[in-house]
Amino acid sequence: MKKEFIYQSMDYIIQHFNENLSVQDVAKHFHFSKFYFCRSFKEVTGESIYEFIKRLKLDQSAVDMKLERSKAITDIGLDYGYSSSNYSSAFRKHHHVSPAEFRKSTNVTGMTNPFYPEGLSRFDPFEEYDRKILIQELPDFLVVYERMIGNYIDLKEKWYDFLDRYKEDISADTLLIERFYNDPSITSLNSCLCDICFTTDAFCKTDQMTTVTGGKFATYRFQGKIQDIFGTLQGLFSIWLPESGYEMDGRCGLNIYRKIDKEKGSVTMDFCIPIK
Repeated sequence: MKKEFIYQSMDYIIQHFNENLSVQDVAKHFHFSKFYFCRSFKEVTGESIYEFIKRLKLDQSAVDMKLERSKAITDIGLDYGYSSSNYSSAFRKHHHVSPAEFRKSTNVTGMTNPFYPEGLSRFDPFEEYDRKILIQELPDFLVVYERMIGNYIDLKEKWYDFLDRYKEDISADTLLIERFYNDPSITSLNSCLCDICFTTDAFCKTDQMTTVTGGKFATYRFQGKIQDIFGTLQGLFSIWLPESGYEMDGRCGLNIYRKIDKEKGSVTMDFCIPIK
C-alpha cells in the first residue's frame, strides 16, 4: 500500500512540478504528514523528494532545449523557477555541461547507444520519419501496471517476471504497453522511470491498476531489433518532433507492442508521442 501511495505521489509531482510545488503541498494533497511522506518516499524510491523534484526540473528543462530549439535558454530556466544565473549553475552541476553547450550537443545526426555502446545510432532524415508518422486519437487504457525505477536495459527481464506473475489474466487481445517518463540520453540511466502495463477489464483482482490516458498521439510503427529502439526514438525526438510543427503536452509517451519474436530479439511496436 505504501508503494502504491508513493507511485501516486510521483505521478502528481510529475503533473505539477512546474507549478512551484512544495513537499508540503504534496503531503497535504495525500493527507499525510510531511515527515511520514518524506521518509516513505526515500524508502520506496531511494531518492529524497527534494532531489526528485529538482532532478525532474533540470531533466525536463534539458528536454525542452532539445525540442524547442528557438526558445531562449533563460526563458526555459524561468519556466522551472530559476533565474538566469541560478539556472546555469544548477544545470551545469546536474548535467556536467553548461546549458549552451548542451543545446549545441543536441544538433546531431546520431548518438552512441548507452545500452549497446559498441555501436552508433544514426538518425534518418526528417522526411523518412514523417512518412511513417500517423496522427491519431488513442483511447484511455485500463491497465495492470508495475513501475520500474532504474536502467531501461532491465526492462526485458522485468517484463518476463511481470507477465509470468499475471499469466492467467492475459489473453490474445491483451495489449502490452510501456509508459515512459524519461529520455535516457538525458536522465541518469539508473534513475529512469517506466511503467510496464497490460490492458485489462474492471474485474481483474489486483490493486496495481491505473488508467493510461489516451488522446492525440503521433504514432510511428517500429519493426526491428530491440537494440535499435533507442536510436529510432532518439531520431523521432531529435529530428522529427522539432521540425514537425507539433508540441508535446503533459502526457507520457507510450510504446505499444504489436508483435514480439523472442528468438530473433525483434519486435513490432508503436511509438506514441503525445502531442497537442
